[in-house]
Amino acid sequence: MTLTGAPPSFASIASPDILFYLNGTRIALNASEIDPDATLLDFIRSQGPGLTGTKLGCGEGGCGACTVVIQNKHPRTGVLQHLAVNACLAPIVSVDGKHIITIEGLGNSDNPHPLQERMWRMSGSQCGFCTPGIVMSLYALLRTAYSDPARLGRLTVEDVELNGALDGNLCRCTGYKTILDTAKTFVGEYLAKAQSANDSISEDKDFIVPINHTAANLDAGEVVSDYCKTNHSKPDPTELSTDISLPTPSIYETPVPPIDLTSGASGRTAPVASVSNSSATAPKGCGRADCCQLPSSSEGKTQAKHPWFPRFTFRSYKPGTELIFPPALSKYTPKPLMFGNEDRVWLRPTTLDQLVDVCQALPNVKLVGGSSEIQIEVKMKAQAYPVSVYISDIPELFSITLPTPSIPSLTFGANLPLAELELLCQTLLSSPDPSYAIGPLDAIRTQLRYFAGWQIRNVASVGGNIATASPISDLNPVWVAVGAKVLARTGEGAVELGMDDFFVGYRKTRLPKASVIEKIVVPLDGGPREVVKAYKQAKRRDDDIAIVTSCFVMRVDEEGVIQHAKFAYGGMAAWTISTPKTQAYVVGKSFSYDTLEGALEVLAAEVDLPFDVPGGMPSFRKTLALSFLFKFWNGVSAQLNIPLHNGEATLSTNPQDIISSIHRQVGTGRRDNSDPYAQEVVGKSEPHVSGLKHTTGEAVYTDDMPSVQNEGYGALVLSTRAHAKIISLDASKALEMKGVITFVSHADLPSPKANVWGAAALDELFLAVDEVTAYGQPIGIIVAKTKLQAQRAARAVDVVYEDIKPLILTIEEAIELGSFHEQYDRRMERGDNVDEVLKGVDHVAEGTTRMGGQEHFYLETMACLASPECPGIASSLEGNAWVEDLEEKKHGALRYRLDRCNDPHIATNRCLMKLSAIVALAAHKTRRAVRCMLDRTEDIQTTGQRHPFRIDWKVGFTSEGKIIALKASLYANAGYSLDISGGVVDRALAHVENCLYIPHVQLRGRCCKTNTVSNTAFRGFGGPQGMAAAEHYVEVIADRLGLEVDYVRGINLYKEGQETPYHQPIPTLIRSSTGMSLASCKIAASQATMINVVLKSIASTSIKAMNQGAALVHIYMDGSVLVAHGGTEMGQGLYTKCCQIAAQELRIPFEAVFTSESSSNTVPNTIPTAGSAGSDLQGYAVHNACVELNKRLEPYRQKLGDDASLAALAAAAWADRVSLSATGFYKPEGLGYEWGNMKKSGNLFMYFTQGVAATEVEVDTLTGDHTVLRVDIHMDVGKSLNPAIDYGQIEGAFTQGQGWATIEESLWLRHNGAIFTQGPGAYKLPGFSDIPQIFNVSLLRDAEWPNLSSIKASKGIGEPPLFLGASVALAIRYALKSARKDAGITDVQEFRLPLTSERIRMAAGDFLAKKGTVERQEGGRDGFFAYI
Repeated sequence: MTLTGAPPSFASIASPDILFYLNGTRIALNASEIDPDATLLDFIRSQGPGLTGTKLGCGEGGCGACTVVIQNKHPRTGVLQHLAVNACLAPIVSVDGKHIITIEGLGNSDNPHPLQERMWRMSGSQCGFCTPGIVMSLYALLRTAYSDPARLGRLTVEDVELNGALDGNLCRCTGYKTILDTAKTFVGEYLAKAQSANDSISEDKDFIVPINHTAANLDAGEVVSDYCKTNHSKPDPTELSTDISLPTPSIYETPVPPIDLTSGASGRTAPVASVSNSSATAPKGCGRADCCQLPSSSEGKTQAKHPWFPRFTFRSYKPGTELIFPPALSKYTPKPLMFGNEDRVWLRPTTLDQLVDVCQALPNVKLVGGSSEIQIEVKMKAQAYPVSVYISDIPELFSITLPTPSIPSLTFGANLPLAELELLCQTLLSSPDPSYAIGPLDAIRTQLRYFAGWQIRNVASVGGNIATASPISDLNPVWVAVGAKVLARTGEGAVELGMDDFFVGYRKTRLPKASVIEKIVVPLDGGPREVVKAYKQAKRRDDDIAIVTSCFVMRVDEEGVIQHAKFAYGGMAAWTISTPKTQAYVVGKSFSYDTLEGALEVLAAEVDLPFDVPGGMPSFRKTLALSFLFKFWNGVSAQLNIPLHNGEATLSTNPQDIISSIHRQVGTGRRDNSDPYAQEVVGKSEPHVSGLKHTTGEAVYTDDMPSVQNEGYGALVLSTRAHAKIISLDASKALEMKGVITFVSHADLPSPKANVWGAAALDELFLAVDEVTAYGQPIGIIVAKTKLQAQRAARAVDVVYEDIKPLILTIEEAIELGSFHEQYDRRMERGDNVDEVLKGVDHVAEGTTRMGGQEHFYLETMACLASPECPGIASSLEGNAWVEDLEEKKHGALRYRLDRCNDPHIATNRCLMKLSAIVALAAHKTRRAVRCMLDRTEDIQTTGQRHPFRIDWKVGFTSEGKIIALKASLYANAGYSLDISGGVVDRALAHVENCLYIPHVQLRGRCCKTNTVSNTAFRGFGGPQGMAAAEHYVEVIADRLGLEVDYVRGINLYKEGQETPYHQPIPTLIRSSTGMSLASCKIAASQATMINVVLKSIASTSIKAMNQGAALVHIYMDGSVLVAHGGTEMGQGLYTKCCQIAAQELRIPFEAVFTSESSSNTVPNTIPTAGSAGSDLQGYAVHNACVELNKRLEPYRQKLGDDASLAALAAAAWADRVSLSATGFYKPEGLGYEWGNMKKSGNLFMYFTQGVAATEVEVDTLTGDHTVLRVDIHMDVGKSLNPAIDYGQIEGAFTQGQGWATIEESLWLRHNGAIFTQGPGAYKLPGFSDIPQIFNVSLLRDAEWPNLSSIKASKGIGEPPLFLGASVALAIRYALKSARKDAGITDVQEFRLPLTSERIRMAAGDFLAKKGTVERQEGGRDGFFAYI
């Protein structure tokens, strides 16, 4: 369309010119020159280097990586706001008249904001990709605490942790605790107030917010204020001796300096002092009595070591000195806007009358408020909206009319943001003597508290939420139940619509065409005998879309007769519904348990669901509908004090157990901070070497690299069938589209063989030829001038398919049809014939352990930049060895580089191999650089995940609980290609006994071939799946014999010297759980329990060739050192530890060592960084290179003295023409296990590590909710190279394991084999509110590791702790055992992970679950989802 589609009265005054400020800089933008589909994130990142800290993580506002702060004046109150928003959703039109603050606006690594600095020093960052978004969410919180009068100038721990400030941010690495602790250092009073003579309040802009040690779980002595001039980690370079390294006089000593015959023309700088020779003058200290810089008060005595560890130097925070709101914007008056192109036009009216006129002229326009849903529809679903009207700058739509005694209702404008409505309800609820009913307000507040994250709530409007008519809306059931009204405006005037029948179909309402919702009216006239309650259940408590949501209203008279009832549900139909049959049944009856029982029967029939209902989970959804009514009925009983006399069917004798919901409390937790093995550098807690760049947004990831001239952007064309022939492929329409350069397919390869690749077997194609075997399989790639152009064109490529049967998705289907990857069939045996042994044991038990997969969900999706000129390939994850063959080039002709990646021990290197090869082919064809960064949906479709497993086992055991024999068959869903599934099953086979000694073992592993994405490596690499089976059969044994699980586990623990099924002897295991006793508290509607889990894990990979490391170390003339190695920094601190090793060996400060990117031209033929062996292999290689350099420097150290600086040694060696560069190589000895050899051969692994967790949970058996009350972890890391990093790895691994075992569920659509969980909206990671409320971590100390030959006697820590997170699921199972017993169920619960809220609720087995169960009808269709 053309821009003339707008009404003339509007077009005549509209302009395309947008004015806003970005980090204090004025931006005047002609919006007609930009793509109308572009977002604020697109604009910010297009500005090039220096503004790439704002990241694209998901594109749907669910991860928070794109968070920025909008600073503007509230349209109604004029109060200065600081709103965290998702830049990936915000249209460009939305920023007019506002000040945008990005991570770069806070500070940089030379002058960081106190928040950025503390996040770095407290190890709140690992991979760093999510960090800028988290910092910005917290920044909004700090600024709001200072500037918003409603906050009263203070920040509380509840604001940080309980009120949802970080609900909209995700992190895959840290485990969240260090981030929360960092934020809590800012808790306190934000305004220094002084009473003046006229009692006015004045603000002190120099006021410093004190560091809150208690809230941040720090001892006061762990922090030193920044007015202590000493930087405790860096020697002062001005106070270092330069006598040795600058032997000749300088211009300061003589007017004519002599020629330095040693250095010649090479140039000299001041040296970096050695660790042992820093002649810094002691500073005067910071004023503290215990300042670490003060000399000992007792002369001649050694000063005692400071009792706290580590010590942090924090910058002071002065809230009065932040970025101001640009004065020019205070006077800015918004004007109508209009811009766009032939595909899409944006209009921005500034008055309600203008908006009504536009809607009358263009009745099919799309009204856009917060853009929280429409942007997803445009980007993810390719929806076309030719005319979009932005309505969030219309002041009339922000009005609020408070309730009064004469008009007991709350009226507010349709554009009122959800966050503001929540605060409004809280304010009204806090009134000491309200003249209005508070039930509806409490229901609204209850639903909004868990409605998305603050980034969404800050912009999403109430009217928009109503108009979209989502069937799972949290608020719509409230409006229906309480009788709210919508006031709409049309060209003819105002229209009033009741909400009780407002929703009439899927995404359909009774709203007249071309009308605008102006206001919502909520009646607050219910009397004291009216009860209103709202409920919601989702996969996780915070920031999640509802599975079922509801609101109930009931009025009971003094005689106990129900006078009025209104029950409304979301998630039970294609639109929000009420239940008239159930309502009619209860009205007029006495409020009693008998009435409840009858109502449940009527409701069960009224909300019955088919087995294949869209959205799946029919039994769970129906059970929730019944459970919510049951919960509400008990709530009415308690509120109106009407006792419920019932038979035996209630779930609890205490109604409070039924009424209450699980709510998280403020979290605490400690680390046993100590450094008994610390040397000068190694063993000390150093923050991540890139951490400050993470927190300031300066860290460069692949897609942050500057654009290259004539660069093209690639968008993959992916299969939309799971198993089909390709009948035809036509890219002609796409090639005609604007900006498209070319389309690349298999036909552009030099030969058919060049299209073949594979991680273990050459069984996969880069680009499909005539058949696709999985949904999302790459078929080709479009190259265009921009990302948006490429994505539009990719959708226009026409592929015609013919489906092939069978469609195999699940392990069970593969077993039934005999579909396996035949190359792999592994066996492991020890002891006597297991079948014969089982005949002679006291007891035999058998079962099946079933586990789903786990999506990697690294925050940075796969990205690659390939250039034909360099030639070179930069990538976001680990690199590629296939491009050379694909382009018919020798391996040495291409350079691969990787500075950092966002891949927290997920090892998706093989997936990027495929993408980088395809992108390189596109660059080769177009002869220009090509960039490609997958969107989240594309990444999930194409990259695979943790392998789903099925383990069928049989165990024989004695009457005392000793396990004698184990027979198990392990099946992994490998997907359509083998990938490295064989290695994953190898690891599972080696873990299936976990830490238990079983004399007779017979194991077999198979890889199932299915029509799903090819699954690949993930943190743990098969180990967690194997260990889960061990926990299952131990539980079954304990149940069979009537013993405690911990007892059975304890009597079967390995003893020192006993051998594993692969004949490797075991060292001593931890046999206690940090002094915690096993305890359980049985209550009815919620179950709290604690369970211990002992872990035996291993480091290194099971492939001998994968156990080698290489490094390159350079010493420079100023005494600085550059380290390169073959490992990948993915947030695990590998670079940091390698720098510490180099500093220790070369006897220089940690700050003198620098690291370069991983690149094939410095260290070739690298191996994947996997198996928690990065520090072992690459660290030892760095060590060996330094040893070689020390050998070369030894003569000069003898000549110049042990205290000589490295600069002096380097100068002397250089003058003698001694190389200051050395390579290092390391391969561990003793490996050589022979698969298939059932006798003793070499070791399978380098060493064992171990850990134990004691976990306490609370479970709501009515809804399936749970929370982790406490966890205590005790972990063996050997002699830690860096405790700060290792603690973070443990916490992060635990949280990731907790997610795998509880809430992270991948779902596939049964009808077409597509993965359903393609982003954070459907796939749920643990969030800030999911971590343990008490989170304690300690390291094994004072142990002996006599045969540990690893680097500095340390142990790998990235992967082993992950399975400890499964203790959460095991504790939930332990709690459910009590609930199931109450329901008369004595069988051991099915063991299936993840233990989601659905599985928790249905496993309880109570009468509501039985009533809600939906059975598949004979001959009926399969369920909506496939569980692969």
